[in-house]
Amino acid sequence: MNSRTFRADILLFVTAAIWGLAFVAQCVGMEHVGPLTFNGIRFALGALALLPLILYLEKSRPDTQAKTDTKTMVIGGGILGLVLFCGASLQQVGLAGPQLATFGLEASTAGKAGFITGLYVVFVPIFGLFLLQKTGWGTWIGAAMAVVGMYLLSVTSGLSISFGDLLILIGAVFWAAHVLIIGKLSPGLNAVDAIKLSTVQFAACAVLSLIGAIATEEITMTGLIGAAPAIAYGGLMSVGVAYTLQVIAQRDAQPAHAAVILSLEAVFAALGGWLMLGEVLTVRAMIGCGLMLAGMVLSQLKP
Repeated sequence: MNSRTFRADILLFVTAAIWGLAFVAQCVGMEHVGPLTFNGIRFALGALALLPLILYLEKSRPDTQAKTDTKTMVIGGGILGLVLFCGASLQQVGLAGPQLATFGLEASTAGKAGFITGLYVVFVPIFGLFLLQKTGWGTWIGAAMAVVGMYLLSVTSGLSISFGDLLILIGAVFWAAHVLIIGKLSPGLNAVDAIKLSTVQFAACAVLSLIGAIATEEITMTGLIGAAPAIAYGGLMSVGVAYTLQVIAQRDAQPAHAAVILSLEAVFAALGGWLMLGEVLTVRAMIGCGLMLAGMVLSQLKP
């Protein structure tokens, strides 16, 4: 491994840690504001955080490099923003403990949410079958391991699953759809336009979330101040800093390394939930997490 590859792996490791700990911030934020309010401000900050990166890359863009037309950018970003809104909203509501408790429903935890969300890496190649994409044996074995792990992690002896876990599982379907749509839109995009597309989708998600928040949630200055640190982490660190690190790292990272390291996001979510929120996983749940992580990694290494 050369020094550039090693540096890329370290940056991806930091990216996975930032993303994993974002689940903790999402849980904390729910103690002060509603899920749509949290996401609306978070993604608005995320879009703003990417502007400096776009300006920096624009300066280094060769004059001869083709630019994506505005119509494609707006329509593509809008579609991605809508799918992102669905996935992020389901995930955030699934973590909204105080809000779900008022209806007698159980929310998910940061650790469980990290692993369940990570199932999108297994869903992507399976859904790809409908697009006539080939799927290797690693994906099927990985999917089977992930399903067993999901059962051990979230399904109780009475064959029931918490409402929060169910929402996050449905959200993982939207994350998978999000990846597939990006796969259709991104070929041929240069680095600058790819990040511009992300910025448009974050802005679209923010607008949809804030419209929903104004219509359905109570927004107070006290709540916003209380949730400010969690929102700032979710927007600036999880989107702005981590996305920038990923873009820089994947220029030099080996694809197999990137897949494995970014899968550690789920592990960091569980560690963060344990250290910061006092979440405890049973032996059964930990075995489930292990199977899910192994399934995610296998599906990426042998897709």
